[in-house]
Amino acid sequence: MRRGQGISAPFLKPTYKVAVRALVEFVLRCGDLRTDFMGALSAGEGIRAHQRIQRRRPAGYQPEVPVSCLAVQPAFDLLIGGRIDGVLRCGDQVIVEEIKTTRRPLDEVEASPSPVHWGQVQCYAYMWAQQEGLDAVDVRLTYVHVESGRVLEMVRHLDMTALTAGFDDIVGRYLPWIERWSQWSQTRDQSLAPLPFPFTSYRSGQRTMAVEVFRAVRDGRHLLVQAATGIGKTMAALYPAIKALGQGHAAKVVFLTARTTGRLAAEAALHALARSGMRLKWVVLTAREKICFAPGEPCLPETCAYARGHYDRLNDALASAFEHDALTRAAVERVARDHRVCPFELSLELLDWADCVIGDYNYAFDPYVTLRRLFGEESGRHAVLVDEAHNLADRAREMFSAQLDKGPVLALRRRLKKRAPSVYRAMGRINRWMADRRRDCLAAGGTVIEKSAPDGLVQRLRAFMAAAESWLRRNPQADFREDLLRFYFDALRFVRTAEQYKPTYATIVQDRAEGFQIKLYCLDPSERLRDCWQRCSGVVLFSATLTPADYFRSILGCAPEAQKLNLASPFPHSNLTVFATPRISTLYNQREDSCQDVSQAIANLVLPHPGNYLLFFPSYEYMAMVHQRFRRDYPQIEALVQTADMTEAERESFLARFSTQATGTLAGFAVMGGIFGEGIDLQGERLAGAAIVGVGLPGISPERELIRAYYDRDRGSGFAYAYQYPGINRVLQAAGRVIRSETDRGVILLVDQRFLRYPYRALLPATWQVRIVGDETAFRSQVASFWRMGGGPREGNALMNAQ
Repeated sequence: MRRGQGISAPFLKPTYKVAVRALVEFVLRCGDLRTDFMGALSAGEGIRAHQRIQRRRPAGYQPEVPVSCLAVQPAFDLLIGGRIDGVLRCGDQVIVEEIKTTRRPLDEVEASPSPVHWGQVQCYAYMWAQQEGLDAVDVRLTYVHVESGRVLEMVRHLDMTALTAGFDDIVGRYLPWIERWSQWSQTRDQSLAPLPFPFTSYRSGQRTMAVEVFRAVRDGRHLLVQAATGIGKTMAALYPAIKALGQGHAAKVVFLTARTTGRLAAEAALHALARSGMRLKWVVLTAREKICFAPGEPCLPETCAYARGHYDRLNDALASAFEHDALTRAAVERVARDHRVCPFELSLELLDWADCVIGDYNYAFDPYVTLRRLFGEESGRHAVLVDEAHNLADRAREMFSAQLDKGPVLALRRRLKKRAPSVYRAMGRINRWMADRRRDCLAAGGTVIEKSAPDGLVQRLRAFMAAAESWLRRNPQADFREDLLRFYFDALRFVRTAEQYKPTYATIVQDRAEGFQIKLYCLDPSERLRDCWQRCSGVVLFSATLTPADYFRSILGCAPEAQKLNLASPFPHSNLTVFATPRISTLYNQREDSCQDVSQAIANLVLPHPGNYLLFFPSYEYMAMVHQRFRRDYPQIEALVQTADMTEAERESFLARFSTQATGTLAGFAVMGGIFGEGIDLQGERLAGAAIVGVGLPGISPERELIRAYYDRDRGSGFAYAYQYPGINRVLQAAGRVIRSETDRGVILLVDQRFLRYPYRALLPATWQVRIVGDETAFRSQVASFWRMGGGPREGNALMNAQ
């Protein structure tokens, strides 16, 4: 339900909660959808504007007054609550005030006041009048224009009869939805109480993980789980979390993933649970650009039939969607087409009425995308499951960072000169600032690092945003509108990031071949992730590679007392053999010299046994060097090469070549940490083995060197945090492509002498009995012997796939 949750107990009538603002928006919204441009205010701007008005009010003015009201029903109670911006009593007169900040011209606001805003303040007025026993109240709606500081006040005098009628009408239109939700909650909980595990048995380690996930959700704790491929992590996370939800330990279950494969696994798990008797409403969030019915068009009622009158039809669409349990992308699209509403906005509305949500990381962590419905102050306490959590640190750094490039500024500005002169001038000031800094960069050798936000640029960006907002409101269509919007939101992100600038940030100013760029870079995402976790109930982060656990606990902002669970592979260790080369160095300055040795080592791995192999490299450049040598020396072996700009169709074609029907040997050259380094599932004879060239260290860059310096100061372990630990997780992810089921067999070759030395050897799985490669003949003999001892061909396991 919207902004609330029930109290689950057999002897209590459930109480549901809703905020006044959410209640009024749900009932009174109407008209068109406009989402391509919003005069976005930061929370700080809104708070400061409110406080300025509140400070100017006369003595006796009470700011931020909490109120609540209980709507008692036979089957449930609805608790309506909120906080009045201000109450003022002057003799017999009482004023209840709601303050709104806006970038719209105040004459436009006055000519067309928002029914939602009036509804909100009138609900507050009713609740205050009822509480204080008043016969009438003056209702004041105050707008503050952010740029000019001008104030518009609109006042209505309403007696208790009018206030009661308005309040009862709004609540009366909302109660049927809560009644429907209450009935559904009973159905859901009755199905979840006896819900069995959907398979005949748990895999090794799977039940242990499920028990700890349930306890973490129940107790509101943090849990990090490293569980080898094959344990069935997705089901071991979702099943206990959903059971905990049925017992009232969480408002929702939110499953966050970084990849399509993670989303598909979660969907498959929920379908399996449904077949076992689960009733659960779950929704899959799909990015706006992927689910849009009018791709390439601005999201405006003038150009999109689904935006025109969207809110007039939205609640009917929600009622229709409520008939479904599984609100997958296809289901959302069907309902949206039937009711002619925006499918993306419909999916967001469904979050309020869903028990489980599947979506990308950015919906929880990106401060410019975060869904307040899920992670706002009034959203309830949700159980959060983070899939492939080893990706979260770098993704979080990206989400908490911002950058601007000079090239787009100059190109866009030229198009604005005659049609948007005020925006043109504002962008000119930005361009001049960048030109000055570019000269500083060139004088310093191309890169300047600073430990403060560029206030001069931020001021110019604010001026640009004000000019752009004014122009965009007046000009819904223009050939450069989308480009202007794109730069507007880049500027907005940059300004908001500058407002959050702390010692955990650095400013990187660079002039490179691609052009001039300035970046506000987040070095340590832990503090901001910690803020995210505080809005959640239990938090479970799981992956096949969370090594070392203390590094991930620290960098992901988990509580110091977070539990760490390490579950080994459930499959026979004899199904995998791991080799390491003792003499080959893949250090950057030795790569040209090592090409022949690496090529030969790969050949010695793949020639003894026909099959499909993946060969992982630390960079495209090194991969190309070795591939060229390999093709020259071993032309009889078919080779595929990953390219940096592969389309989705090309990726699928690449993987399709790894067929069980192959009779020869296929060598696929790929990069570690890329699209084939994790998240792909080549079971059975689709993959016989992998070679991993190098220890996976990220390339040296200003960003990595800043991370290194930061953690040297903070923990004395800069190289480990910046390079070693991210590198070894790339290695382990690549190696994890080989054994995907209990019947899989395969070989791994680690090509770098560092794998045999501390600390790299200590970071490898304890179950790996690493064998040192001898001479060429001995190595080929060892590989051939492994395959001779293995018996028949590998076969995939359908149960493993489902779990």
